[in-house]
Amino acid sequence: MSLRVAIQMDPIESIDINGDSTFVMGLEAQKRGYSLFHYLAQDLTMVDGRVIALARPLTLRREKANHFEVGEARWIDLKDDVDVVLMRQDPPFDMGYITASHLLDHIHPETFVVNDPMQVRNAPEKLFVTKYPDLMPPTMITRNKQQIEAFRDQHKDIIVKPLFGNGGAGVFHLKPGDENLNSLLEMFEQQYPEPFMIQAYLPDVRKGDKRIILVDGEPVGALNRIPAEGEARSNMHVGGKPAQSELTDREREICARIGQDLKDRDLIFVGIDVIGDYMTEINVTSPTGLQEINRFDGVCLEAKIWDAIEKRLK
Repeated sequence: MSLRVAIQMDPIESIDINGDSTFVMGLEAQKRGYSLFHYLAQDLTMVDGRVIALARPLTLRREKANHFEVGEARWIDLKDDVDVVLMRQDPPFDMGYITASHLLDHIHPETFVVNDPMQVRNAPEKLFVTKYPDLMPPTMITRNKQQIEAFRDQHKDIIVKPLFGNGGAGVFHLKPGDENLNSLLEMFEQQYPEPFMIQAYLPDVRKGDKRIILVDGEPVGALNRIPAEGEARSNMHVGGKPAQSELTDREREICARIGQDLKDRDLIFVGIDVIGDYMTEINVTSPTGLQEINRFDGVCLEAKIWDAIEKRLK
Protein backbone atom coordinates (compact mmCIF):
# COMPACT_ATOMS: atom_id res chain seq x y z
CA MET A 1 0.00 0.00 0.00
CA SER A 2 1.33 3.42 -1.00
CA LEU A 3 0.24 6.21 1.34
CA ARG A 4 0.70 9.96 1.57
CA VAL A 5 1.30 10.84 5.22
CA ALA A 6 1.28 14.29 6.82
CA ILE A 7 2.88 14.51 10.26
CA GLN A 8 1.55 17.27 12.49
CA MET A 9 4.22 17.60 15.17
CA ASP A 10 6.67 19.94 16.86
CA PRO A 11 9.74 21.23 14.97
CA ILE A 12 11.55 18.29 13.38
CA GLU A 13 14.86 20.10 13.91
CA SER A 14 14.84 19.67 17.70
CA ILE A 15 13.77 16.05 18.24
CA ASP A 16 15.87 13.40 19.97
CA ILE A 17 16.29 10.76 17.28
CA ASN A 18 17.12 8.10 19.90
CA GLY A 19 13.96 8.69 21.92
CA ASP A 20 11.29 10.25 19.74
CA SER A 21 8.44 7.90 18.84
CA THR A 22 7.20 9.99 15.92
CA PHE A 23 10.66 9.78 14.35
CA VAL A 24 10.60 5.97 14.18
CA MET A 25 7.00 6.02 12.95
CA GLY A 26 8.25 8.21 10.11
CA LEU A 27 11.20 5.91 9.39
CA GLU A 28 8.87 2.91 9.21
CA ALA A 29 6.55 4.82 6.88
CA GLN A 30 9.49 5.54 4.56
CA LYS A 31 10.51 1.89 4.69
CA ARG A 32 7.05 1.01 3.40
CA GLY A 33 7.35 3.47 0.53
CA TYR A 34 5.01 6.12 1.93
CA SER A 35 5.64 9.79 1.11
CA LEU A 36 5.93 12.14 4.09
CA PHE A 37 5.04 15.77 4.78
CA HIS A 38 5.78 17.75 7.95
CA TYR A 39 3.88 20.72 9.32
CA LEU A 40 3.29 22.46 12.65
CA ALA A 41 -0.17 22.74 14.21
CA GLN A 42 0.08 26.51 13.75
CA ASP A 43 0.39 25.93 9.98
CA LEU A 44 -3.20 24.71 9.72
CA THR A 45 -5.70 26.90 7.85
CA MET A 46 -9.40 26.43 7.17
CA VAL A 47 -10.82 28.27 4.18
CA ASP A 48 -14.16 27.74 2.41
CA GLY A 49 -14.63 24.45 4.25
CA ARG A 50 -11.23 23.08 3.21
CA VAL A 51 -8.47 22.30 5.70
CA ILE A 52 -5.03 23.06 4.28
CA ALA A 53 -1.56 23.06 5.80
CA LEU A 54 1.70 24.76 4.87
CA ALA A 55 3.75 21.57 4.72
CA ARG A 56 7.21 20.49 3.64
CA PRO A 57 8.07 17.19 1.94
CA LEU A 58 10.11 15.24 4.50
CA THR A 59 12.87 12.63 4.38
CA LEU A 60 14.20 11.07 7.58
CA ARG A 61 17.38 9.15 8.42
CA ARG A 62 18.99 7.96 11.63
CA GLU A 63 22.02 10.24 11.55
CA LYS A 64 22.69 12.52 14.50
CA ALA A 65 22.58 16.21 13.56
CA ASN A 66 21.67 15.15 10.01
CA HIS A 67 18.40 13.34 10.60
CA PHE A 68 16.10 15.06 8.10
CA GLU A 69 15.75 16.83 4.80
CA VAL A 70 12.78 18.98 3.84
CA GLY A 71 11.64 20.38 0.55
CA GLU A 72 10.06 23.73 -0.18
CA ALA A 73 6.97 24.51 1.88
CA ARG A 74 3.71 24.43 -0.05
CA TRP A 75 0.02 24.37 0.76
CA ILE A 76 -1.53 20.93 0.70
CA ASP A 77 -5.19 20.00 1.04
CA LEU A 78 -5.42 17.53 3.93
CA LYS A 79 -8.45 15.81 2.40
CA ASP A 80 -7.41 15.62 -1.26
CA ASP A 81 -3.61 15.39 -1.06
CA VAL A 82 -3.13 13.14 1.98
CA ASP A 83 -4.24 9.66 3.09
CA VAL A 84 -3.15 9.77 6.74
CA VAL A 85 -2.44 12.54 9.24
CA LEU A 86 -0.44 11.73 12.36
CA MET A 87 -1.51 14.20 15.07
CA ARG A 88 1.68 14.04 17.12
CA GLN A 89 2.38 17.50 18.53
CA ASP A 90 3.15 17.42 22.24
CA PRO A 91 0.68 18.77 24.80
CA PRO A 92 -0.11 20.93 26.80
CA PHE A 93 -3.69 20.10 26.08
CA ASP A 94 -4.75 23.73 25.73
CA MET A 95 -7.12 25.64 23.45
CA GLY A 96 -4.54 25.58 20.66
CA TYR A 97 -4.46 21.79 20.83
CA ILE A 98 -8.25 21.59 20.99
CA THR A 99 -8.67 23.97 18.04
CA ALA A 100 -6.33 21.90 15.89
CA SER A 101 -8.39 18.82 16.71
CA HIS A 102 -11.59 20.61 15.64
CA LEU A 103 -10.02 21.51 12.30
CA LEU A 104 -8.91 17.92 11.72
CA ASP A 105 -12.47 16.77 12.45
CA HIS A 106 -13.34 18.15 9.02
CA ILE A 107 -11.09 15.66 7.22
CA HIS A 108 -11.45 12.50 9.34
CA PRO A 109 -12.16 9.72 8.46
CA GLU A 110 -11.88 10.44 4.70
CA THR A 111 -8.28 11.26 5.55
CA PHE A 112 -7.53 8.95 8.45
CA VAL A 113 -6.26 10.91 11.47
CA VAL A 114 -4.31 9.03 14.14
CA ASN A 115 -5.58 9.31 16.77
CA ASP A 116 -9.18 10.30 15.94
CA PRO A 117 -9.20 14.03 16.76
CA MET A 118 -12.69 14.04 18.30
CA GLN A 119 -11.82 11.11 20.55
CA VAL A 120 -8.52 12.72 21.55
CA ARG A 121 -10.39 15.87 22.45
CA ASN A 122 -12.85 13.86 24.53
CA ALA A 123 -10.19 11.78 26.25
CA PRO A 124 -7.60 14.03 27.96
CA GLU A 125 -5.12 11.83 29.83
CA LYS A 126 -6.12 12.56 33.41
CA LEU A 127 -9.88 12.67 32.75
CA PHE A 128 -10.35 9.68 30.43
CA VAL A 129 -8.85 7.40 33.08
CA THR A 130 -11.63 8.37 35.51
CA LYS A 131 -14.02 6.22 33.44
CA TYR A 132 -12.40 3.30 35.27
CA PRO A 133 -12.44 4.33 38.96
CA ASP A 134 -11.88 0.78 40.22
CA LEU A 135 -8.61 0.61 38.25
CA MET A 136 -7.30 3.91 39.68
CA PRO A 137 -5.80 4.95 43.01
CA PRO A 138 -8.06 7.11 45.21
CA THR A 139 -8.49 10.31 43.17
CA MET A 140 -10.13 13.70 43.47
CA ILE A 141 -10.61 16.41 40.83
CA THR A 142 -11.42 19.77 42.40
CA ARG A 143 -10.35 23.35 43.12
CA ASN A 144 -12.01 23.31 46.53
CA LYS A 145 -9.50 23.70 49.35
CA GLN A 146 -11.73 22.08 51.98
CA GLN A 147 -12.22 19.00 49.83
CA ILE A 148 -8.48 18.73 49.23
CA GLU A 149 -7.73 19.08 52.94
CA ALA A 150 -10.28 16.38 53.78
CA PHE A 151 -8.74 14.09 51.13
CA ARG A 152 -5.31 14.69 52.63
CA ASP A 153 -6.58 13.98 56.15
CA GLN A 154 -7.87 10.65 54.88
CA HIS A 155 -4.92 9.55 52.72
CA LYS A 156 -2.05 11.45 54.42
CA ASP A 157 0.48 11.10 51.59
CA ILE A 158 -0.81 12.77 48.41
CA ILE A 159 0.11 13.83 44.89
CA VAL A 160 -1.09 17.18 43.51
CA LYS A 161 -0.82 17.85 39.76
CA PRO A 162 -2.33 20.02 37.03
CA LEU A 163 -5.15 18.40 35.14
CA PHE A 164 -3.72 19.12 31.69
CA GLY A 165 0.03 19.00 32.33
CA ASN A 166 2.47 16.62 30.69
CA GLY A 167 5.93 15.14 31.11
CA GLY A 168 5.77 15.27 34.91
CA ALA A 169 5.67 19.08 34.97
CA GLY A 170 3.95 20.55 38.01
CA VAL A 171 3.59 17.24 39.89
CA PHE A 172 4.05 17.60 43.66
CA HIS A 173 4.35 14.96 46.38
CA LEU A 174 3.16 16.22 49.76
CA LYS A 175 3.94 14.07 52.77
CA PRO A 176 1.93 14.18 56.02
CA GLY A 177 2.76 17.35 57.91
CA ASP A 178 4.11 19.19 54.86
CA GLU A 179 3.24 22.85 55.39
CA ASN A 180 3.37 23.80 51.70
CA LEU A 181 -0.14 22.70 50.71
CA ASN A 182 -1.76 26.13 51.04
CA SER A 183 1.03 27.86 49.15
CA LEU A 184 0.91 25.22 46.43
CA LEU A 185 -2.86 25.59 46.02
CA GLU A 186 -2.50 29.37 45.81
CA MET A 187 0.06 28.96 43.03
CA PHE A 188 -2.14 26.46 41.17
CA GLU A 189 -5.16 28.76 41.51
CA GLN A 190 -3.23 31.60 39.88
CA GLN A 191 -1.77 29.47 37.11
CA TYR A 192 -4.58 27.08 36.14
CA PRO A 193 -8.25 27.94 35.47
CA GLU A 194 -9.37 24.31 35.65
CA PRO A 195 -9.62 21.94 38.66
CA PHE A 196 -6.57 20.08 39.92
CA MET A 197 -6.01 16.33 40.26
CA ILE A 198 -5.30 15.01 43.74
CA GLN A 199 -4.32 11.36 44.22
CA ALA A 200 -3.26 9.14 47.06
CA TYR A 201 0.50 8.64 46.87
CA LEU A 202 1.47 5.13 45.76
CA PRO A 203 4.70 3.91 47.42
CA ASP A 204 5.05 1.39 44.58
CA VAL A 205 6.23 4.29 42.39
CA ARG A 206 9.69 3.67 43.89
CA LYS A 207 9.65 0.38 41.98
CA GLY A 208 8.69 2.23 38.80
CA ASP A 209 5.90 3.79 36.79
CA LYS A 210 5.20 1.44 33.90
CA ARG A 211 4.31 2.69 30.42
CA ILE A 212 2.31 0.11 28.48
CA ILE A 213 1.77 0.59 24.75
CA LEU A 214 -1.53 -0.52 23.23
CA VAL A 215 -2.08 -0.67 19.47
CA ASP A 216 -5.72 -0.80 18.40
CA GLY A 217 -6.69 -1.90 21.91
CA GLU A 218 -4.08 -4.66 22.30
CA PRO A 219 -1.02 -4.44 24.59
CA VAL A 220 2.17 -4.84 22.54
CA GLY A 221 4.97 -3.81 24.90
CA ALA A 222 5.90 -2.25 28.21
CA LEU A 223 8.64 -0.12 29.72
CA ASN A 224 9.30 0.55 33.38
CA ARG A 225 10.51 4.00 34.43
CA ILE A 226 12.39 4.18 37.71
CA PRO A 227 12.41 7.56 39.48
CA ALA A 228 15.75 9.13 40.29
CA GLU A 229 16.92 9.23 43.90
CA GLY A 230 14.98 11.87 45.82
CA GLU A 231 12.41 12.28 43.02
CA ALA A 232 8.71 11.28 43.16
CA ARG A 233 8.28 11.57 39.39
CA SER A 234 9.41 8.83 37.05
CA ASN A 235 8.93 10.53 33.67
CA MET A 236 12.06 10.24 31.54
CA HIS A 237 11.78 14.01 30.90
CA VAL A 238 12.70 14.55 34.56
CA GLY A 239 15.37 11.89 34.99
CA GLY A 240 13.43 8.63 35.20
CA LYS A 241 15.54 5.63 34.19
CA PRO A 242 14.05 3.23 31.62
CA ALA A 243 14.11 -0.47 32.44
CA GLN A 244 12.92 -3.57 30.60
CA SER A 245 9.61 -4.93 31.81
CA GLU A 246 6.98 -7.55 31.10
CA LEU A 247 3.27 -7.34 31.79
CA THR A 248 1.89 -8.69 35.05
CA ASP A 249 -1.45 -10.47 35.31
CA ARG A 250 -2.96 -7.32 36.83
CA GLU A 251 -1.67 -5.18 33.95
CA ARG A 252 -3.13 -7.61 31.42
CA GLU A 253 -6.43 -7.36 33.28
CA ILE A 254 -6.30 -3.55 33.01
CA CYS A 255 -5.54 -3.71 29.29
CA ALA A 256 -8.39 -6.17 28.72
CA ARG A 257 -10.81 -3.85 30.51
CA ILE A 258 -9.98 -0.79 28.41
CA GLY A 259 -8.94 -2.37 25.10
CA GLN A 260 -12.30 -2.56 23.34
CA ASP A 261 -13.15 1.01 24.38
CA LEU A 262 -9.90 2.24 22.81
CA LYS A 263 -10.57 0.27 19.64
CA ASP A 264 -14.15 1.53 19.35
CA ARG A 265 -12.89 5.11 19.66
CA ASP A 266 -10.28 4.73 16.87
CA LEU A 267 -7.52 5.37 19.42
CA ILE A 268 -4.88 3.41 17.52
CA PHE A 269 -1.74 4.37 19.48
CA VAL A 270 -2.17 4.66 23.25
CA GLY A 271 0.17 4.57 26.21
CA ILE A 272 -1.18 3.88 29.69
CA ASP A 273 0.70 4.47 32.94
CA VAL A 274 0.50 1.91 35.74
CA ILE A 275 1.96 2.11 39.26
CA GLY A 276 1.68 -1.12 41.22
CA ASP A 277 -1.87 -2.34 40.70
CA TYR A 278 -3.30 1.00 39.58
CA MET A 279 -3.66 2.81 36.25
CA THR A 280 -2.94 6.52 36.66
CA GLU A 281 -3.22 7.90 33.08
CA ILE A 282 -4.37 6.95 29.58
CA ASN A 283 -2.17 8.86 27.11
CA VAL A 284 -3.82 9.42 23.72
CA THR A 285 -2.39 12.77 22.57
CA SER A 286 1.25 11.97 21.78
CA PRO A 287 2.31 8.81 23.64
CA THR A 288 5.99 7.86 23.70
CA GLY A 289 8.13 4.85 24.61
CA LEU A 290 8.46 3.04 21.28
CA GLN A 291 12.22 3.30 20.91
CA GLU A 292 13.02 2.24 24.47
CA ILE A 293 10.78 -0.84 24.24
CA ASN A 294 12.17 -1.69 20.81
CA ARG A 295 15.72 -1.68 22.18
CA PHE A 296 14.90 -3.75 25.25
CA ASP A 297 12.69 -6.33 23.52
CA GLY A 298 14.15 -6.44 20.01
CA VAL A 299 10.81 -5.51 18.42
CA CYS A 300 9.47 -2.87 16.03
CA LEU A 301 6.30 -1.46 17.60
CA GLU A 302 5.93 1.24 14.97
CA ALA A 303 5.39 -1.52 12.39
CA LYS A 304 2.43 -2.75 14.45
CA ILE A 305 0.97 0.77 14.45
CA TRP A 306 1.21 1.07 10.66
CA ASP A 307 -0.22 -2.45 10.26
CA ALA A 308 -3.22 -1.33 12.31
CA ILE A 309 -3.61 1.86 10.24
CA GLU A 310 -3.40 -0.06 6.96
CA LYS A 311 -5.99 -2.52 8.25
CA ARG A 312 -8.40 0.33 8.97
CA LEU A 313 -7.80 1.89 5.54
CA LYS A 314 -8.50 -1.38 3.75
